[in-house]
Amino acid sequence: MKFSLEKLKSGLFKTRKSLLQKVSFLVGLHKSINEKLLTELEEILIKADVGVQGTTRILDGIKKEAKEKNLTESSAIVDLLKDQINSVLQDTEKGSEEITSSFEPTLKDQPWVIMVVGVNGTGKTTSIGKLAKKYLDEGKRVLVAACDTFRAAAGEQLEIWAKRAGADLVKSQPGQDPASVAFDAIKSAMARKLDVVIADTAGRLHTKVNLMEELKKVKRVMDKCLPGAPQEMLLVIDATTGQNATSQTKLFDDALGLTGIILTKLDGTAKGGIVIAISQELKIPVKYIGVGEKVDDLELFDSKSFVEALFE
Repeated sequence: MKFSLEKLKSGLFKTRKSLLQKVSFLVGLHKSINEKLLTELEEILIKADVGVQGTTRILDGIKKEAKEKNLTESSAIVDLLKDQINSVLQDTEKGSEEITSSFEPTLKDQPWVIMVVGVNGTGKTTSIGKLAKKYLDEGKRVLVAACDTFRAAAGEQLEIWAKRAGADLVKSQPGQDPASVAFDAIKSAMARKLDVVIADTAGRLHTKVNLMEELKKVKRVMDKCLPGAPQEMLLVIDATTGQNATSQTKLFDDALGLTGIILTKLDGTAKGGIVIAISQELKIPVKYIGVGEKVDDLELFDSKSFVEALFE
């Protein structure tokens, strides 16, 4: 899947402007790397939603690296900060499966099933359309499954995005069992020898049924239909919600076992540090980031490029 550094730089504009302006101001205020500078840097990182754990690790790393390299001038703080953010993000990538666009060779003619979860309003439906487009651009044959049968407009919205992407769609009827829609979609993909199934799911329910239990059921049925499915469990979270995103992630991960995160609306916030907080606190890789409203505005996340764009 192609990566656009320029698009990422544009999407991170608000975060970059906020962070670099404040760090540059610090460098101008202090001649050396001292405790006062580090205390003020701590406040900047916390406000950027890097999180307490992420901020503590970064500051400890800066102190250690500055001491080892005998760096004392405040002008060195930007490069030190870059190094430590890179370290946090790369540790999470190393601890997860390598992010590639290739499929598991053991799947052969079986579809790669992606179950997409997240609360309503995070940009889940939009992200599914964008993700489908990315796979289609690779020459993969994609089927989108409308498993959110509780929200009245969910199916219609998904159909619009599927058409924009050029993907096939398995529709649901209002009130239909979400698990049965997932089952039908996987069976259809297997019969037609399609490459990818992307399943939309409910973000909240209008019934007494617990959301997580309903999602667990969908996951179980997928596995019965195709052992090992879903191979990907992606959570869509809204970057503008800041630290609330980490609590959402933990809830979904505890219930379903996430393989990755799609972080949306990164272009609309100055709190892009949430990427670092999620990586440090939850050890779940951010796999895609949303940096715009168009169907191709979904970027495959790469930690080195993220840091490069953040400090450009």
